[in-house]
Amino acid sequence: MKLVPHPGTEPSDFQSDTPALRLFALLELMASKDRLYNLQDLVEETGYPKPTLHRMLGQLEAAGLLQREQDGRHYGTGVRLRALAENLLLNNTLNSARHLILRQLVEELGESCNITTLIGGEVVYLDRVETAAPLRFYLHPGSRVPAHCSASGKLFLANMSPAQRRRLLEQTPLQSYTAKTLVSLSALEQEFQQIRRDGYAFDDEEFLPGLLCLAVGVPSAHGRASVCLAVQAPILRSSREQALRWLPALQRAAKALSHIEDETSAAPQASRA
Repeated sequence: MKLVPHPGTEPSDFQSDTPALRLFALLELMASKDRLYNLQDLVEETGYPKPTLHRMLGQLEAAGLLQREQDGRHYGTGVRLRALAENLLLNNTLNSARHLILRQLVEELGESCNITTLIGGEVVYLDRVETAAPLRFYLHPGSRVPAHCSASGKLFLANMSPAQRRRLLEQTPLQSYTAKTLVSLSALEQEFQQIRRDGYAFDDEEFLPGLLCLAVGVPSAHGRASVCLAVQAPILRSSREQALRWLPALQRAAKALSHIEDETSAAPQASRA
């Protein structure tokens, strides 16, 4: 059995079965599931001999595309692969359409809004539009914030499987940034339960004093949301009650972003039909 191409990939793309394509297919397999892999797992998934997979894993690890976990047996995504994913998200062709929706949302709400994703244990800003109001917290695309004390980050964490969330939080220092930062795993788990019930998440001065943030996930036809949409406001102008009045507009904008993502992913398949 050979590695299977990602759904939507032309079979001819893998007919040559070159070493480079085999390495890419292995990366694709490992990135497609919420788990870590050891050598035996990959033998069972791919049907490749152990010596072949051992050599492939060594090549990918040496290139920084995979990294070995602390137990020395399991492999996860490496720094270089995560950086590649981040650059693709920051520079892809969806940005202009996304930015228009974001700008319209800021005009409607009167506060700064951003689109984020999770890379490793950090939230990365893919795009952001600032309010024209004089009092604001300036953050630019490419900015990184901790997952455990940001609205988007907590939303991403809440929707992970328990094993993936535990693995990420165990590897991430739960630093206290303000008096309101949650640094206890049990307190965070209670918060995650509430987020799953509500479908949205707050950062109530947990990362920066005086800053309130509300985030929702961007629905995905392919499963768990990989992008969040959030509004930020200084507490001098807003409150949790006020922010909840923005929730319908935030959800409408998230749905519009979802349509862009779905139409773009469907376009290549339609062109091949």
